[in-house]
Amino acid sequence: MTPRRNGSDSIVKTIEIVGENYAGNWNRTRVACRAVVERGGMLLLSRAAVTDLWMLPGGGREEGEDDAACCLRETAEETGYLLRLSPCVLEIDEFYEDQRYVSRYFSGTVIGKCERKPTAQELRLGLEPRWLPTADAAALFSRHADYADTDEMKRGLYQREYTALMSLLGGCAPSASAPVR
Repeated sequence: MTPRRNGSDSIVKTIEIVGENYAGNWNRTRVACRAVVERGGMLLLSRAAVTDLWMLPGGGREEGEDDAACCLRETAEETGYLLRLSPCVLEIDEFYEDQRYVSRYFSGTVIGKCERKPTAQELRLGLEPRWLPTADAAALFSRHADYADTDEMKRGLYQREYTALMSLLGGCAPSASAPVR
């Protein structure tokens, strides 16, 4: 894979996660952008209260939108926080069935607040912003293998978020984890 460059012309680290159900090639790609916002030992997360699903804030890029604009928009809509972003610092490419999911990560600093604008689906899920101690968030995501037999979507999401946190914030979580395949 050819390394990608971010806005400051630095090479972006790319990690691949291949699911057991990957068909061997993909015909669809979804690009999402996510923020890693740490403040005073706390990490900003989005939590779906109905399903108790936690994730780093972010979401899908819209037509014609650049990565940074996507990250800023999604974080503001989900959490009500305005950010100053670093250039993209990490890309995680996930392969499941016949799809490739690209998540681009930015480090963010809170610079203000705004009105949250959750989507109808996010309202149904009870999506809410939460600050969690960074080590607790990493420990939560480190248990991704616990969902292997019961919830493949949650397992994959938690593995992705854990991989991102370990790559970007290293040393904030327990050392025991399932390997990235």
